[in-house]
Amino acid sequence: MRKLIMKMSMSIDGFVGGPNGENDWIFKSSDETSRDWAVAQTREAGLIIMGRKSFENMAPYWPTATGPFAAPMNEIPKALFTKKGFKGLAPVPTTTAEQALAAASWAEARVFDGDLAEIIKELKSERGKPICALGGAGFMQSLIATGLIDEYHLVTHPVVLGKGLPIFNGLAQPLDLKLVDVKAFPGGIVARTYHAV
Repeated sequence: MRKLIMKMSMSIDGFVGGPNGENDWIFKSSDETSRDWAVAQTREAGLIIMGRKSFENMAPYWPTATGPFAAPMNEIPKALFTKKGFKGLAPVPTTTAEQALAAASWAEARVFDGDLAEIIKELKSERGKPICALGGAGFMQSLIATGLIDEYHLVTHPVVLGKGLPIFNGLAQPLDLKLVDVKAFPGGIVARTYHAV
């Protein structure tokens, strides 16, 4: 059985985005060391999962991106979850064979529209490296509610938003976690790894 890992950036006051999903604050405190750590964590994944909105936002961007996250984001297989259907992706203009391969990796993503918990159980039962969940507040709230996340990578940025999008509100019961690792980075980011108890 492979692990399901949720990776999420959040403010000190527990928001993962501004009131309208703004996330520019994430990049202000990023530094080379924190990026290297995040890229290494992403490379450990055998499958990246996300909600439809995040997928539709990321798919046109990554095939032609050149930053350190581009290779793992383009190379690792992907899956998206949708409640409202998925019409597919518009072709991404590419200029190199490498970019075309990257665009194809997004176009070949698996699409799931059934019961989230049942599909996650099926994905976890497959052989392979861990599943990494990325994405927005709504998808993460739904994923947390399944009780199937094995590991939480909560990356706290040195900013207080005052209001925004939380992911841990509305839990049916308290969520007990065990802190297993803490890393502090020069730009002020603190990454905490928790295991589900």
